[in-house]
Amino acid sequence: MTRGGGAHRDGPGRALLMLAAPILLLLGVPLVALAVASSPSDLLAGIRSPVFAPALWLSVRTTVASVAVVLVGGTPLAWWLASGEGRAVRIAEALVDLPIVIPPAVVGIALLETYGRSGLFGAQLTALGIQVPFTTLAVVLAQVVVSTPFYVQAAAAAFRRVDRDLLLVARTLGQTRRGTFLRVALPIALPGLVGGAALAWARALGEFGATLLFAGNLPGTTQTMPLAIYAALESDVKVAVALSLVLAGASVLLLFALRMAPRAWSAFHGTTEEHA
Repeated sequence: MTRGGGAHRDGPGRALLMLAAPILLLLGVPLVALAVASSPSDLLAGIRSPVFAPALWLSVRTTVASVAVVLVGGTPLAWWLASGEGRAVRIAEALVDLPIVIPPAVVGIALLETYGRSGLFGAQLTALGIQVPFTTLAVVLAQVVVSTPFYVQAAAAAFRRVDRDLLLVARTLGQTRRGTFLRVALPIALPGLVGGAALAWARALGEFGATLLFAGNLPGTTQTMPLAIYAALESDVKVAVALSLVLAGASVLLLFALRMAPRAWSAFHGTTEEHA
């Protein structure tokens, strides 16, 4: 009976695996092809290209800045979405989700029509001597717009998992709303916030369409790594492969960190509780 039951349980699993195998291969094989596309010498030659370092440094600077903006503005927004109710919350959630469903190229055009010379705020910005399109600031703005939903969604989900009784107890013990948020809700939701921030960073790092249309592809100013890959394909495929491998490597490390962070956090808290 036990063997038969085990075989019966394994049967559907194997059948599902067979059905899922084409998708798994479709996801995994291109990464393997990218990894074996060039030799170590080709990779080193691509890294030594004059395009590589400026694009990498610009991507690091702009993504760090954009994630900082997302954290500062997105955390209170996520807390409000998680604790609030009503039509205003539903409208705000829809606005947050829009950059996910709208194509990045459309986002780029929308930003251009907002901050360009003939855009919604173009006259005011020009009067102040501020030019946003085709600058590094434009890169940051594009990254903020496309990456914010990934952080806000993850942060709101983390805040919703916080036990409301703990918040009520904190208030009855004299904590203010701000103190309850900072000392109770924020530490409990921290793993989810870190995961959301990592997803936002990954999305900002890989942003292409909105950046190309709103910021352009100016080496040293707006040419991030995805744009450098696009430009390198027309002249030097080795550089494109090198940049792609660096981006893929960063994504793999980020995915590994996201998988390990909750376990490390749980282990840390378990050790702390035992000592306490």
